[in-house]
Amino acid sequence: MKMRGLTLVTSLLVLPQLASANLSDVVCDDTARLENQLTNVIGAERRAQGVRDPDALIEIWIVPRNGDWTMVQNYANGTSCILAMGENWEQLVASPA
Repeated sequence: MKMRGLTLVTSLLVLPQLASANLSDVVCDDTARLENQLTNVIGAERRAQGVRDPDALIEIWIVPRNGDWTMVQNYANGTSCILAMGENWEQLVASPA
């Protein structure tokens, strides 16, 4: 996972016009460019989303072939930031009530 995570961060770093951010905390970029990297470079699919507040949406992106996941926050101004990354995503099935 560390190598795949490093590949994602490295891919994002070479993109022009990265938003200024402390890279030890978060990686931000234009939403369309970040989505393109997640989809076409990493092979991730958007699997879940939820409204955080009126100006922000949280998304979970999953790489189906290996279970790597990325949490992204999209802002109304067209910027998106990677908040967290991990591995071994497991989709839980709700148990009957």
